[in-house]
Amino acid sequence: MRRHTGSMNPGRNSGGFTLLELLLAFMVFALSFATVLEILSGSMRNTVRARHFTEAALTAQSIMDQVGITIPLEAGQQINGDSGEYRWELEVYEYGSNDEESNTVELAELTGIALLQVDLYVHWGEASRQQTRRFSTIKALLASAAEQAEP
Repeated sequence: MRRHTGSMNPGRNSGGFTLLELLLAFMVFALSFATVLEILSGSMRNTVRARHFTEAALTAQSIMDQVGITIPLEAGQQINGDSGEYRWELEVYEYGSNDEESNTVELAELTGIALLQVDLYVHWGEASRQQTRRFSTIKALLASAAEQAEP
């Protein structure tokens, strides 16, 4: 009596992969690759966004540093300009406080200081996807110098 070990067709026992296994492996690879590409593209978008925010902040800091030096510090003043791919608008007006900060204004008036608020809006991007950030500060000016600057 002979004992039969192995498959019914001994010639097909080659140890290779079937077409179905190859297609399944390729599909898993393709889905994994698409996921990795999506993660990388999101990462690139975040990097570009962070670069624009950083450059806008640096542009704003540079312009704010010029206020009172090369840009006159006068209430009611509005100036527009651009710096590379960034456009900006600067507004200067008298500082008006709310109830919580009324002591600050009273102290400034008693010491002869005029407080001016400076608002800077920095814009970038195409018209359909324009981004805007607002930067604001308060500048102190001797009241006598502020009165001389007004016409």
